[in-house]
Amino acid sequence: MGQVIVRRATLADATAIRDLTRAAYAKWVAVIGREPKPMGADYEAAVRAHRFDLLHAGSELAALIETVDAGDHLLIENVAVSPAHQGRGLGRLLLAHAAEIAVGLGYDRVALYTNQRFEANVALYLRVGYGVDREEPIGDGVVVHMSKALDA
Repeated sequence: MGQVIVRRATLADATAIRDLTRAAYAKWVAVIGREPKPMGADYEAAVRAHRFDLLHAGSELAALIETVDAGDHLLIENVAVSPAHQGRGLGRLLLAHAAEIAVGLGYDRVALYTNQRFEANVALYLRVGYGVDREEPIGDGVVVHMSKALDA
């Protein structure tokens, strides 16, 4: 995999962010019968409004995490790992990175949400210490809202 480096994204990264996210979420289209929300996002606007941290394995963009300062906690809006790099622990690494960001902001909680049908993702979040806060029916699916308490 080579050296792993995490860096903040700039507006110049918007296209690469979109491309990686579309590739990472493509496997879920068959599961839910449509493109997941992150596949259609405007990443130029998102990079302006949110924090993106990009994980490079060697010279290749391998994964990313998008976070939002929600005022009393850090919200993870998106975690995406390139299909070529899935199963190597990069998602876990970025979740831990988000926890560090949250603590740095003085927060004792990090939150995220995911589609209930993304069972592997829900299971991963549970394994790394997130709990289910609530489930919310939206359209043809259910959004699972999860959070994790942090040591400040």
